[in-house]
Amino acid sequence: MEEGTTYGEGPLPFFSMEREINISEFDYPLDDEKIAKYPLERRDSSKLLIYENGTIRDSQFRNLTREIEPDSLFVFNNTKVIRARLIMHKDTGARIEVFCLEPHNPSDYERALAKEKEAEWSCIVGNLKRWKEGEVFIQFPLNETTYSLRASITKRGEREQIVRFMWDAPLCFGMLLEHLGRIPIPPYLNRESQEIDNTRYQTVYSRIEGSVAAPTAGLHFTEELLGSLESMGHTLGYVTLHVGAGTFLPVKDENAARHVMHTEHAEISFDTLRLIKEKKGRIIAVGTTSVRTLESLPALAFRIHQNASPKNEIAISQWEPYDIPSSYTLDDTLDDLMNYMQKKDLSRIRFSTQIMITPLKFHFRVVDNIITNFHQPKSTLLLLVSAFLDGDWKKVYDHALQSGYRFLSYGDSCLLKHYKH
Repeated sequence: MEEGTTYGEGPLPFFSMEREINISEFDYPLDDEKIAKYPLERRDSSKLLIYENGTIRDSQFRNLTREIEPDSLFVFNNTKVIRARLIMHKDTGARIEVFCLEPHNPSDYERALAKEKEAEWSCIVGNLKRWKEGEVFIQFPLNETTYSLRASITKRGEREQIVRFMWDAPLCFGMLLEHLGRIPIPPYLNRESQEIDNTRYQTVYSRIEGSVAAPTAGLHFTEELLGSLESMGHTLGYVTLHVGAGTFLPVKDENAARHVMHTEHAEISFDTLRLIKEKKGRIIAVGTTSVRTLESLPALAFRIHQNASPKNEIAISQWEPYDIPSSYTLDDTLDDLMNYMQKKDLSRIRFSTQIMITPLKFHFRVVDNIITNFHQPKSTLLLLVSAFLDGDWKKVYDHALQSGYRFLSYGDSCLLKHYKH
């Protein structure tokens, strides 16, 4: 099969129903001491809250193997966090922080990270008011020679700037970030990244570079635990969704349905689709990024079902999954995608997704269980959890707050079991 191709048409006019979500109903008191500032010494020593049919139990993540139905499929997001924060300076000495969000030219991660000499990225710039014109730079030694990375703004925006990078070192841009960049830990940790973050803010199965935030539910897994799952007969499958900084954007509108969801780029292989078909009913999504990828598949397949020959990358819009007919089943989804990929001789299919999973009657078609961390108040991720638990999120979070669980990226985890389709 061909290694990878992208497809699609423009967004369709989906989800016309009136929608309203009062974001104040998804608030809870999160004191600073509840936020885990650093990871535990061992990844799998975190607490694990288990929610099943309205009941809650406490366990340890290392005991996960005892909690899973036989012959399940774990779906992991194998994206890798890039060292996306660059500390640069002007000739005057002013410090300018450039946070690379996503590639602009070329626009796909693989080619952008492989670029030599010059590349353009969409960036957030710290201390932007001090960078009104001209270039900023970093000088650095490599193999006893001093090289420079220079940057200039080619297009200014309200939140993001298009930045052109130019360099004379014999390195591609991905290697340059690895050499000069810093891991972009979440802003709510309120600290600079440290050496421990280089390994611990990365899953042990990360492979495909492109994220600026980790799929944090996966941080609890060790190589040993993955091996134990396989030895017990479970199957491990992988998707890729490059996590953007938009995952940290707060919902500012009181009606969360007016929140504009960020877009992230994803891909799934034919082999993973085949595994989902074999294990349907026993699908465990590791993290909300895996959930969003998997639950975008029905919209992706339905788009292909309606238009068998899309030409560009398919962009799944925010409300598109809500208007897929209930008669369009998971089997239909998988059959349409797999038949299309076989017909086109594709090993993987790429798409972008903007879906926003909310309690507004979202129908989970693929995912049966979720492993996830504890999320920020009034966040889109908390809306996703509420949708999965049919509104029972507060019971889970109240228990976690009262039982000493650690919250957010480096915090503890929960296993949300047995969603009934």
